[in-house]
Amino acid sequence: MALITMLFPGMDTNAQTAPGRKVLVAYFSHSGNTRELAQQIASATGAAVFEIVPAAAYPSEYRAVVDQAKKEIAEGERPALKDKPESIAGYDVVFVGSPCWWATIAPPVATFLAGYDWSGKTVVPFMTHEGSRMGHSEEDIRKLCTGATVARGLPVRGGAVKSSQDAVLTWLRDINLTK
Repeated sequence: MALITMLFPGMDTNAQTAPGRKVLVAYFSHSGNTRELAQQIASATGAAVFEIVPAAAYPSEYRAVVDQAKKEIAEGERPALKDKPESIAGYDVVFVGSPCWWATIAPPVATFLAGYDWSGKTVVPFMTHEGSRMGHSEEDIRKLCTGATVARGLPVRGGAVKSSQDAVLTWLRDINLTK
């Protein structure tokens, strides 16, 4: 834990929910919508937060990012990340957030998930989307997180993120993960 604190000083390694579980919210956000949703979840759960950032930024132009994401997903690419926690062993619950790209998680999120042992962890997906909801991301997350329990995810339309606090709180209460 000391190493994680040194490498990621902004990460609160003591975050816990009411049931006493250590919780992390890890997310990738291209447009800012998933970041906003991650912050709402962290605020409601008392979780630590880690932003998944690819080593090479995605293009800002819409068509270019869509084309790149489609290619990476089709080819199963796992882009390098700028940083990642050395371990997630200290966390019991990991919320994983992503925009829904081509009905699944963004490739940087797949890179993040593929890098850890998920045995005994609870993984809780959340997605921002513009109509595809969760797509098949929950199934894809289960494949990447062998040994984890994957809880029911939360899809939120990108344009509705800023007004989604009530939906977030209801979902967190339903899955028993509020502080």
